[in-house]
Amino acid sequence: MTDGVRLRATDGTPVEPSPPPEPIRGKHILVVDDEPWIVEILTAILTAGGHEVDSAADGRQALATIQQHSYDLIVCDMRMPNLDGPGLYAVLEGSHPALCRRILFVTGSAFEPETEQFLERTRAPYLLKPFTLDDVRHRTQALLREGAT
Repeated sequence: MTDGVRLRATDGTPVEPSPPPEPIRGKHILVVDDEPWIVEILTAILTAGGHEVDSAADGRQALATIQQHSYDLIVCDMRMPNLDGPGLYAVLEGSHPALCRRILFVTGSAFEPETEQFLERTRAPYLLKPFTLDDVRHRTQALLREGAT
């Protein structure tokens, strides 16, 4: 039963919905954001999900961290001083192209022309601020599942 509606096959027989997939845990995730409270929230959500989380305050710090560690996922703000999200993405395209498929951008400005063009060009997944706990969980789990296949 789903929200009071019984699912049925084309022949009319009842179908039980599939259970949700087991959450992926134990991954190494980098959070890149210049706002400490956003880093704190994302770190708490991801750590509670069973992941190891590192953080960087901007793209330059993220690049230094990426040289030291390997990451299964990067959650990155779009706008930061020194090196912003699109700038980090551009560097990674040349040095770590596989990581570009494992970046989740966080933005409050998805509908500004420059941001919209970047997200359209790269087809990078993103979360809009303000985001919910479920938004973060669903998007990160989906990206981790894609990386596991």
